[in-house]
This record gives sequence, C-alpha cells and structure tokens, in this order.
Amino acid sequence: MEQKPVIIIGSGFGGLSAAVRMRAMGYPVTLLEARGEPGGRAAVFKRDGYTFDAGPTVITAPYLFDELFELVGRRREDYFDLVDVDPMYRITFTDGSVFDYTNDQERLLAQIGEFNPPDVDGYKRMLEHAKEIFAVGYEQLADEPFDKLTDMLTIIPKMIQLQNYRSVYGLVSKYIKDKRLRQVFTFQPLLVGGNPFNVTSIYMLIHALERKWGVHFAKGGTTAIVHAMVQLLEDIGVDVRFNTPVVDIEVENGQAVAVHTEAGERLPCRFVVSNADPSFVYKNLIDSKHRRKNTDRKVDRVKQSMGLFVAYFGTDKKYEDIEHHTIVLGPRYKELLDDIFNKKVLADDFSLYLHRPTATDPSLAPEGHDCFYVLSPVPNNNSGLDWEELKEEYLERILEHLEERHMPGLREHLTVKFAVTPDYFEHELRSEAGAGFGPEPRLTQSAWFRYHNRSEDVDGLYFVGAGVHPGAGVPGVITSAKVLEKVVPVPSAGVRVDVPKANERASA
Repeated sequence: MEQKPVIIIGSGFGGLSAAVRMRAMGYPVTLLEARGEPGGRAAVFKRDGYTFDAGPTVITAPYLFDELFELVGRRREDYFDLVDVDPMYRITFTDGSVFDYTNDQERLLAQIGEFNPPDVDGYKRMLEHAKEIFAVGYEQLADEPFDKLTDMLTIIPKMIQLQNYRSVYGLVSKYIKDKRLRQVFTFQPLLVGGNPFNVTSIYMLIHALERKWGVHFAKGGTTAIVHAMVQLLEDIGVDVRFNTPVVDIEVENGQAVAVHTEAGERLPCRFVVSNADPSFVYKNLIDSKHRRKNTDRKVDRVKQSMGLFVAYFGTDKKYEDIEHHTIVLGPRYKELLDDIFNKKVLADDFSLYLHRPTATDPSLAPEGHDCFYVLSPVPNNNSGLDWEELKEEYLERILEHLEERHMPGLREHLTVKFAVTPDYFEHELRSEAGAGFGPEPRLTQSAWFRYHNRSEDVDGLYFVGAGVHPGAGVPGVITSAKVLEKVVPVPSAGVRVDVPKANERASA
C-alpha cells in the first residue's frame, strides 16, 4: 500500500528546509509549489542576460545550510559555493559621510573613532551586550517551540535582565551617542520587517550573529542556493511539484487529512507543513468552522510588516565604486519609519538598500555590465496606495536619486529596468496586505505571541517561514524548520523510508 506522505506547501527557504528535515526523519515527502519556479520570496528574475535575485540577498549563519545537507549525508560544498562579502554593508549619509560596516574589529573601531571617539568604548560594551542577547535569544530559544504561554513566561525574567523591554534603537542609544552611528547599528531589524524604534532589543542578536559568522553571498546568486536545495530534495527522494497551488486543507475530526489543489486533485497526507503566510492559510485554506483560535477577526488584528518596493536594473557600464551591499540613508530616520509603519503614507524622501551582486560575481550580467536591485521600504497594502498609478513615477524618483548621489549618468546607461510593489507580494506570493516579511516582529508578536509552529486549531498542521517563530530573515526561516523536529510525531518503523545514500539513485 502506498504510504501517505507529509505534504509541504510552498518552496521558500522554510518549505525547502522542512522537506529536508522531514525526509531526514524518514517520512515520505511531497512538496507543492504554487508557482512555476521554486524559492517563494527567494525566486529569480532573468532578463536579457542578467540574473536578478528577487528577494533575499544577505546570507548569514551559513552553518544552517551545512546542517541541512549533512542531515541527509551530503556536503553543501558539492551543491553550491559561498563567499565572504567585505564590507558587509557600506552605509552612506546625506552629509556625504560613509561607514563601512565590516567584520574586521580593528577597521570597525577605527571608523567609529573617526565618527565619534567616545563611541569606541560604547560600541565594545554594546557588542558584549548583543552577544549576551544572542546567547539567550538565538542559541537557547530560536529553535524552541513556544506552544504554551508558560514557555513565554519562563523567559521573561531573562528578557528583563537583558533589557529587552527597550527597543533596538533605545538600547543602542544607551551605548552610542553619534546619531549616524546609531543608524549604522539599528537598521538591521528592517531586514526582517521590524521598525528599530518598535521592535524589542532581543533583535540585537542580529548584530551579534553578523559579527560571529559574517555576511556571505552564493556564487550564482541566492537562486543558486534555491536550485541546489531542490536538487538535494530530488536526490533524497522528495516529490517536488510546481504549478500546484493548494486551495484547501481538508480537516476531518480536527485533523488535517488531505490537501486539495487548484486542478481539483485531492492529495491525502500524514500531516501538512505550510510555508505559506499563516494569515493567508487560516483565512483562505481552512474552513472557519475548524478555527476556534485563529478566526478571521483575530487574523485581521495582526500587525503586518512594512511593504517593499523593489526595482531591478542593468547597466552597460560597471560602477566599480559601488559595494556589494550599500545602505543609502535619507535625511530622516525615525520620522520616515513612522510614515511607513504607523501613518502608512508614501513619503517624499526614502532610504534605500542597493544591491550590486556583480561586485562579487560578474557572471550575473553580460560582460562589462552590472546588475542591481534597489529596495525601498514602503507602507504595506493596508495603506490603500494605488501602486498601478504610482509605480513608474516612484521608480523614476529612485533612479534619479541614485544618479545624483552615487551613480553618475545612470539613466543613460540603463539596459533593462522593472519593479515589483506590495501588490506582487500580496497577489503573487499570497502575503497578507502585501507585507514583505509577514507579521511585524514587535514584542507582542514574537515567540508565543507570534503564529505558532504547531497549529492551535488543526492537529497535523504545522508552519514554517517568516510568519512563525523565530521570525523572518534567512536564518530565522531555516531555523523554523528545526522547530518541527520537536513538535511533529516521530515516524513509526512501518512509516519510515530511509534516505538514499549519496551514491544511490533516489526514486520519488
């Protein structure tokens, strides 16, 4: 008799990681992807010889990938290569000053001293505090499930001791006095959808994480990691299906028993792991009669992270003075973030993340050319903004700004340009309100307060990805799949299917 598989919904990094871990446990696994390509937010756009990563471009904690491949007897190095990026980020200010955020302690302290000598000692103390937060928030809690309120209550004394009642900006300001340096060391929560003036200082663990392992880039782009993981799944016998949107999770006696696809197919399952946005899943894939906890009303009250406007462009010249990762800060910081997160208005100014992958891997563009992606945080679609009307004008404003500040003659050298808005995230990626990172990672939406990795409503339904603990960002999403091993049942001997060895051919 054919065994019912574990069904994974979605092939973002969370779904891919979950598929590896469930297969390593011995389950037969089927992964269903709604789109024609893998990756979710980490998909790829290819245009006229350019390769543009659609989403994540910063790879930290590379050991997490090594772990996944080792679980099934493979070596990550046999599938894709990672290289260090230095500086990790270049931060530019409107006054013309530049800060290279590097993992070299001596260079880093020298730059801090040039900005404000007293902040050198302050930074050293801040780094030690960040390491203490990392030791608790990441090393002890990141892969722990928060199913019960008591799980949260037990860590509150430690959070108070670590001053996690402060915001990221508030904690950094305790140690750093120069306003520019405060921005250098507080923009990181924006990379996981959080406002540094709102999110708990537990997210200072990001700073410690970057200092511990550095920032990396995959040769061939982030899409090379995605396709390597898909190849790994095929090698270990996971059935991967594209163009297979799930439209319903069938629940019987409180248990997920099957999924239904857009094509009308019913696929029985042992249990379901969803990499889709939990807000979308609860409201659209599970009948309301099965949801006592995550009702439509409760889901609608979740505060979603900001939206993203991302423009992609290629040039027929190389801009050698642009680093791989550049943060282009605007004239306002707190006020701009207030416009984005709270007022939900599209400001006249902006701060940008500029990505030039050809600084590290020239093969991503035609010879002698560069490719770029520039990201502007914007309000999510709860703003009511009409992006069809605003899209082209906003793109031109960004290109003009880059031309004036960093890239002379940019618009004369453009060979290709296009952009995505929060509409892409809402309609193509099925993200609630077009949010770029799922629920905003404020204290009241973290750990137990975040969507749970194990559904409170439906037995046999589990979640991975940006929407659940420990949260967004590549390390968080991959770690969410580690939580699964502590909440899903261990397969019985009659269920277990061994993973083929590296020199064996797998059959899906």
